[in-house]
This record gives sequence, C-alpha cells and structure tokens, in this order.
Amino acid sequence: MELPLLPGFSRNRNIGKEKFHKSQHWGYCNNVAMLVGEDKPGIGGEPLPGQKPKLKYSAFPEGIGSDAPAWVAFDKQVLSFDAYFEEEVPDKNQEPYRIRHCKIYFYLEDDTIRVVEPQVKNSGITQGTIIRRCRIPLPPPHEDQFYTIDHFNINIEVIFYARRYKIIDCDQFTKNFLLKMGVRLNPPAARPDDPYTTERKKNLDSKNPLRPYERIDTLKQFLEYDGHVLRFFCVWDDPESKFHDPRKLVLRYYLADDTIDIKEIIPVNSGRDAALRFLRRDKLPKYAPTGLYQPGTITSRTILNVFGKLVGNKGRYILDNRKTGAVHQEFYRDSDLKIGAVINVWGRKVILCDCDEFTKQYYRTKYGIMDFTPVSHKAPPSPKLEKVFPPYNGFGSEEDSLCSCMGLLLKPPKKDFKKFMEKDRSVTERNILHFIAKLITDSPIDKDRKFLISYFLSDDTISIFEYKQRNTGILGGKFLRRGRIKKPGQELFKSEPSEYFKAQDLFVGAKVCFHGHNFLLVDADEYTFNYMERHANEFPVADIGVIIKKLKDVTKPRSQEIRQAFAAADPGHTETIKYDSFRFEDDRKQVEYKKFVDGLNWRKNQIPAFQAIKVPFKNEDDWSRQPPSIPVKGVEYLSLLDVLFGKEE
Repeated sequence: MELPLLPGFSRNRNIGKEKFHKSQHWGYCNNVAMLVGEDKPGIGGEPLPGQKPKLKYSAFPEGIGSDAPAWVAFDKQVLSFDAYFEEEVPDKNQEPYRIRHCKIYFYLEDDTIRVVEPQVKNSGITQGTIIRRCRIPLPPPHEDQFYTIDHFNINIEVIFYARRYKIIDCDQFTKNFLLKMGVRLNPPAARPDDPYTTERKKNLDSKNPLRPYERIDTLKQFLEYDGHVLRFFCVWDDPESKFHDPRKLVLRYYLADDTIDIKEIIPVNSGRDAALRFLRRDKLPKYAPTGLYQPGTITSRTILNVFGKLVGNKGRYILDNRKTGAVHQEFYRDSDLKIGAVINVWGRKVILCDCDEFTKQYYRTKYGIMDFTPVSHKAPPSPKLEKVFPPYNGFGSEEDSLCSCMGLLLKPPKKDFKKFMEKDRSVTERNILHFIAKLITDSPIDKDRKFLISYFLSDDTISIFEYKQRNTGILGGKFLRRGRIKKPGQELFKSEPSEYFKAQDLFVGAKVCFHGHNFLLVDADEYTFNYMERHANEFPVADIGVIIKKLKDVTKPRSQEIRQAFAAADPGHTETIKYDSFRFEDDRKQVEYKKFVDGLNWRKNQIPAFQAIKVPFKNEDDWSRQPPSIPVKGVEYLSLLDVLFGKEE
C-alpha cells in the first residue's frame, strides 16, 4: 500500500530537492495548484532568503504594551488625521483643480479606515462620507496587504483606492499615541487654499451688495437657556375697573428667545371671564418717548426712490444698505426686570412685586443682586355679601323651601345621618326620654289629665300620648303624632329658620307650650334621669354640682331653722324621713322644700334596703300604661345637711 504524496514532493530522491525549490511558492486550493504568495515560509516556518515579516494587523512593539488581542487593547481608540486631496476640474476655466479638505479616521481595534469631508455651505459639491469604514489595501504592487498603523505619519501621502491624500496634521491624542509606538513625527504641513474659493471671496469682498445679508445667530442662546424661564408675580391696578381692584398677574420671561407672556390669576366668583392668556408670548417693546409707533414706522428695510418715474413712468427703487433714518425699537430684557420695577405692557402699568426662587438665583449669579424684598400691594378687602334668603311662603316645610333656594336642581333636605346612627334605638340604649306632664289650666276637667311626652334623640321629634282614666269621659290615646315642634312666639313667614324644641328644653318642672297647649313636666322615668345625669354637660339642670351650689346659696342664711325642721320630722332619730314628709312645704317656717326636691340627688343617698323598680320598656304607641310610681321610700337627710352646711359639731 502506497502512502499519498504531500504537495510539492516527488518519489524520486534525486529530484526531490529540485522539486521542492521549484514548488516553494505553490500550493493547492480545492485540489487546484496555484501561487500562494511570496510570504509563504520554508520548512518549519523559517523565513526563506530575502523574505521580510509582514504584519497583517497593527500591534504593539515586542515588549511594549499589552498582550491582549487588538480588539481589546485598542477598543474605542481612534486616530484622527487632517488631510486634503486635489480634484481635477477639466471643464472649467475658473478652477483648474479643487482643494478638498477631509478627515481620516483610523480605528485601531480592527485597522479600518474612514474618510469624511466636512460640509461646506453653498459649495455645490456632494460632501460627507467619502470612504465608509473598511480595511483599505495598499497600492500596487502590494495590494495583497492592508494599511496598518505603521503606514501613517504627518506630512506624508497615502493612496486610498487610486486617490492620493496628503496628511498635514493630527490631533493631540494621535500624536501621543504615535510617539508611544516609537514613530518619529514629521513637522506639520501647511494647508493650501482652494484657488476658486479664494478668487470668489476676493470678488465678493470688492462688491457692495444691494441687499446686505444680516445674520443674527440665536442658536447659542437657545441651546444654553432652553427651558429656563424667569417668573415674576405682578399687579396691575386697572383705573377703569368698576371696583378699582388690582389684577394679579404672573409674568414669565423666556431666556431662550427673550420673549414674555403674562397670565392673569382670576379669583373665584370675581365675575370675570377666564382668558387663556393676558398677553401672548412675544417680545415686549418699550414705549417710545412720544408713545407707540404708528404702523409702517418700524420696517426691516429702508427703501430709497432715487430715479423717480423718469423712464417709462415706472419708479426705480433701491435698498438703503446703511439704513439711514431707520427706527430701532427696544424690547424688554432680563436686565430691565426687577422687584419694584414698573413696566409698560401696551399702555398698562404693571408692578413687579415678587419672583420665584429660580429667578432669585439667576439674578444673584448674573447681576449680583441680593435684595429681593417683595413689594406689598394688597387689594382692599372685598365686601362681604350676605346671603339673603326669601321668606317662607307657607308651601311645604321650611327646609323644603330653603332647599329650593340653594340651587336650580331641587334636592331633599339633608338629615343628620351620623346623629341618627348614634342615637337610634338599640338593645342596650333606647335613646328616648319619657316625661309625665299635665295641662296648665283652670278647667277642673283638664286638671287631672295626664300625658306621656316622648322625646326621640335620633331626630329631635316629639310624640304625646294621654293616659286612660276611668269615669272621666276622656278616651285618651294619641294626643300628638311624632314630629318636630316649633317654639311658640315665632313669626311664620320669615327668612330665618325656625327654632324647634330640643332635649335641653325638657326637664322635670319645665313649662312648655306645644301647639297652644301648655304642659308642666312633673316627672320622668328612671332611664331619662340616668341619661340626663350621664350627659350633665348637655343638661345643666341635671348637674349635681350646679344644684348643690344653688341650694347652698338659698339655704345658707337659714341653716339652723332647716336643721330643726328635719329633726322635728324625725322624732325617732332614725336619720331617715319619708319622701312625702321631705316634700312637705311649711309656710310658717318659710322654707321652700320644693327647691330641695328639684335639686336633690336622692339616688346617691339611697337607703340600704332600697331597690329600684324597673319598668319594662314598651313601644311608643303603648299609651295605656299608668304613670311610673316613684321608687323612693325615704331620704337620708343628714347627708344632705352635711353637704350643704358641713358636719355639726
């Protein structure tokens, strides 16, 4: 079995060397013999005689720099060269050739090159990228190699795709990099001028154009101050206003283009229409000494009639490039605005009273102003308008009539839902006050009539039931259905809401008038007394401290007589007297025992054998029950006397 032959070798030993030398530049690609180049090394990779090492990519010199790959070591590092090239113009006599300046960028990470020509206004030449980023081969006869960092320097020529570029200079980073690579930099070359551009500029400078070109560059100001706005708080005192009230304004000055807009702050219910802007955004002119300029006075160009109508009855005009007699209008600038200044806004005197924090910092930095004391300019207080409602007309309730005056859409009167939820009947609290009353009358038939007055704390309504009594000829039952009751003596048709009876108006001993019937409240049930004592801040008549103070003021001058009266009522010295004896009034001793009864805290001084009689609560419609009996059997009078007069020695 024969082994396959290697490329370039022969089986004949005598001709092996000859064959090797003749085929040293040949190789095989897809089984086709071809010339592979001069840089193919010999046996073992050793260079042949006459061969020089050729770098395929840029690299640091041996022993210098990093051993990392080029795309890591030279990442984001670009060399920038200034260059130019000459372009022939065969069809024009004005310019035999052109000088076109460009930039050459060499990317170290992959040895790619990009050539860019800067844009020149009105050049008439397609400019921009001349060569896109790519690896550029060397000119013949070395077209099999590519440009590397070793091929660049200052004041040399390079050929990119048959076009010759002259490198005249580079930036500082490129110089430092080339020096670190061991390249000896040449001195920079001069940049030649384009002959056509030079000749054209000479002709333009020698002429005086009829329409001189004026250029006002505002791009820098816009880029520097875009979005920066000065804000002042102003006041305009309008003399033609009906009420002479100052108008509050907000002035905004835009630093990007020196324009001003003003917005008015309209108070609520001021009667003025809300406008989008008080002054739209524009430059605000200053007033001329004689007032506003007439239309047509301020123009951008001045036209001169120099020939008249001599030729063909037509006028000949030229522009005055010197602007003789032109009117220069001044506008408000940031230097004219400060706190306390008065500016003229198209005939309106506006006072700058204050500014925001950004505006203060701007004037501190640019103009060194430190005083920003606001100007006080307060408007006179607006008159308080009282809301007057029409009088009640008698239709419906007063609340319904009042709701019809509140708005165009009629709504039912609102109820105190929170109070209803807190004071509604529950398992533990009924929140209903029951009082026993009788009529105040001279009629012998009506004197003995007894009534149960129920006051509902949830909605301040009152209902009255009459007790049944035999052999009186009075049926009893519902005397007044549940509802709120107005206090007597009020005018019916009036604007103010009427007053209704409250819980504080009902207490034992009170005289009330319900729809023309006068009642005297003579008693109450146990729950009513307990509720009034727990809420003594709402019911002053149930406050024990107030009652004791009143008793002291009344009985202190006659303390000895009162002690003797109680001792006579208790001959057995049991320190307790019956409740009926306690209520007895003796005109001879001139002691008003009724005041003692009304203000006595007999629940606090109960006898040990006392037990309260609990009356089961029934429905409000249950009017058939009799008045609750008084559960008090006796009173410990010594405790009362000790509280009023102190302990006896």
